[in-house]
Amino acid sequence: MNLISLITPTTVIFYTLSAIILTSAAGVALAPNILYSAFSLLGTLGGVAGLYMLLGADFVGIAQLLIYVGGILVLILFAVLLTNKIGELKLSNLSSGIMVAAPAAVAVMGMLINASITTHWPKTEAVAAPTTARLGDAFLKEYLLPFELASLVLLMALVGAMVIARRAAKEVARETPAEAHDRLLGD
Repeated sequence: MNLISLITPTTVIFYTLSAIILTSAAGVALAPNILYSAFSLLGTLGGVAGLYMLLGADFVGIAQLLIYVGGILVLILFAVLLTNKIGELKLSNLSSGIMVAAPAAVAVMGMLINASITTHWPKTEAVAAPTTARLGDAFLKEYLLPFELASLVLLMALVGAMVIARRAAKEVARETPAEAHDRLLGD
């Protein structure tokens, strides 16, 4: 078989998305600036959404874009950009234990490459069918209790965060200016 005949548009898209994800993930982990890490996270999450779309999981891909890229990443970016004096801080993502982690990372990468080369992967085509009907049925039938429990846990976390924020706001309101100055300086 000719090697060129094995290359399909799906294969090219897959490897392109994989390269984007790996490059962006390396940027998240190794960028010297936290803002650059956040922007690299955009590429990683967008690439993962593209892989979901390529696999035929349209609902999960759109949810990835809307929730993670559209919501959480934008929230992280606003938090980073609106933090006071972020430019004066010297934040770094570089690890001090890279000499310890590098051999373990190389060993795991070798095992993953060996497993991917020696495993016989069955070839199947993705079925272009809507996945939202099945997900809706699952949430309203067999996974109704876990879905409702997860919503209750999230509601309790939201109420707890509000209580903690109100308590902290009351404590800050009772502080004198000298106490606030000392608290901000960490003295």
